[in-house]
Amino acid sequence: MSPTPLSLEYLLRPSTLTSGKKPALFMFHGYGSNEEDLFSFASELPEELEVISVRAPYDLDPFGHAWYAINFDAEYGKWSDDEQAKESRDKIVTFMDEAISAFDLDEENITLLGFSQGTILSYAVALSFPEKVKNVVALSGYINERILREDYSKKDHTKLHIYASHGQVDQVIPLEWAQKIPDFLQKLKIDFTYEEFPIGHGVSQQNFYSFRKWLVERV
Repeated sequence: MSPTPLSLEYLLRPSTLTSGKKPALFMFHGYGSNEEDLFSFASELPEELEVISVRAPYDLDPFGHAWYAINFDAEYGKWSDDEQAKESRDKIVTFMDEAISAFDLDEENITLLGFSQGTILSYAVALSFPEKVKNVVALSGYINERILREDYSKKDHTKLHIYASHGQVDQVIPLEWAQKIPDFLQKLKIDFTYEEFPIGHGVSQQNFYSFRKWLVERV
């Protein structure tokens, strides 16, 4: 069970700070996984961060969780449930607000860290609500414009910092999808780092050290 009841299930690693508002990092796992997956990174991340690893709201059979359904259809091929994804986007924003209030977090210093489907949602939240997010660590994902708020391009994204990385032999999310990210972020004048690694759909040690260094410099 989660320590303090909020609208989504989660795991928490408290910040070492004993006074003042705490910077926070929210983790969002991939399709079919759970909140324990990325939480394994927590012990290696800056100690001042309050680390909150969130479980996606939709249960899969027989186990695991998803931010939205991915369907495999003979006629349409693989397709995503964008309406469900938008609902998850808004559920995440509600959860973040609850956590900021419950744990006395610094709303000016919020980082999102996602993997795969969790990255797609992290982009959706940060690009739709840039006033709520400072940093994004976006691992093995892509930007799905269909699940961004319609007015996202009118917002000020200049205070946002994004680290994006992808495996060069990713067999789940094509590398070409990730390679569109730099252009997209440049148009919004977002400060970003984009890296590729010689791996599949996962996070190598080199990838981890690289994003951790990036994060330490920005928290």
